[in-house]
Amino acid sequence: MLNFEKRTGPDFGSAAPTYPDNAVPDWFRDAKLGFFVHWGLYSVPAWAVAHPEGGVPTEDSYAWHQYAEWYGNTVRIAGSPTWNRHQELYGPGRSYEDLADLWDASAFDADAFVGELVGAGARYIIPTTKHHEGFCLWDTRTTGFNAVSRGPRRDLIAEFHDATRRAGARFGVYYSGALDWHVSDFPAIESDTDLFRFRRNDDAFARYSAAQLEELIQRFSPDVLWNDIEWPDGGKGDEDHGVAALLSRYFDGHPEGVVNDRWGVPYHGYLTREYTNVDEILPEPWESTRGLGYSFGFNQAEDDSHTLSGPDLIRMLVDVVSKNGNLLINVGPAADGSIPELQRATMRELGAWLSINGAAVYGTRPWIRFGEDIGVPRRYTQSDAGVHVHVLDPRAGVVELPSELAAAGAARWQDGSAAEMTPRTDGTAVVRVPEALAGSPVAVLTVPGV
Repeated sequence: MLNFEKRTGPDFGSAAPTYPDNAVPDWFRDAKLGFFVHWGLYSVPAWAVAHPEGGVPTEDSYAWHQYAEWYGNTVRIAGSPTWNRHQELYGPGRSYEDLADLWDASAFDADAFVGELVGAGARYIIPTTKHHEGFCLWDTRTTGFNAVSRGPRRDLIAEFHDATRRAGARFGVYYSGALDWHVSDFPAIESDTDLFRFRRNDDAFARYSAAQLEELIQRFSPDVLWNDIEWPDGGKGDEDHGVAALLSRYFDGHPEGVVNDRWGVPYHGYLTREYTNVDEILPEPWESTRGLGYSFGFNQAEDDSHTLSGPDLIRMLVDVVSKNGNLLINVGPAADGSIPELQRATMRELGAWLSINGAAVYGTRPWIRFGEDIGVPRRYTQSDAGVHVHVLDPRAGVVELPSELAAAGAARWQDGSAAEMTPRTDGTAVVRVPEALAGSPVAVLTVPGV
């Protein structure tokens, strides 16, 4: 996957604009868990190739794209599995954009939906306001290609926003800044090179993107601006509609706001890592993002073999947090606005675990190292209460404490029971996991005074 903070340009030299210098706010670093919601026209067909073990050849990765939200691109690659299925299901006369009139969101209850996310532990929620297909989910003045004028006939982002605020969570917006297939006339993207070649960089499109983002900021005062696939080059200079001016105005009105790194400019907020395992503590705040399956948009071709289980998701969260990151996990609703049961079950397991162990996750910071994988694997987080040892395999029955923690001489498990600690001559110690916690996905031991 691409690391977007490394992609900046063009170089304006001495004419480069001045960017804001806002740091990532503490609320974001404390939050640890957010939920993405990928919902759009792609949720109508809700289909992508579920890759076999080992994936597909690189040259087929776009024609066989496993992201259902990329349906609008893969359906234009003649002979691709998506193209073939679309012809069979909808007929050769119906385009992808025609699916807007088939989109029925009648099962969507924003308060119930957001309640599931907050119940799963979400501290911030980021729905897709416009994905690469160009279909806007809010009542925009910029285009009639939106969810109020067609399909659902509802301002879905307003509903998400209001429900999120009522639930006490932070609200953010995802926006596809430089890809909009609805207002572009390029061939289908079939490689990473095409991803940056086949997109509009002209001034008119930069103004269009800026107008849409300004609408989102003015209407919803988002705590997070999550931009994707950079920004049109025509809006990267010192223009009033340029990204530098946009971000400066945003921070002037929202000093506690935060942005990500996918703007293609020298300034970024936090780093993003998509479907990527980070193997060290990153010094900068960062965010790991992925779907519960291998797609962000709902993919009905996936089953439980493609979907994270509750224990897997819990272990992923503590791994990310131990390395100075947040986890932005995605839920992909069906077209009608319901959360598929497979996703819901995993989310609820995460929420149940966090209701007991949240103090070892929220508001924490990394310890001197993220963990150890020798012996029983564990991860470390740190708070005012001490160092939290996350035992990733409690069934082993024991866990080894390094000398820095063993020296404390006392520790308590998540259920309040005192740890049975056996010192070793090398300064480490072995701690027995209580039988009552052996079945937990991750058992948490807190070592105070470290």
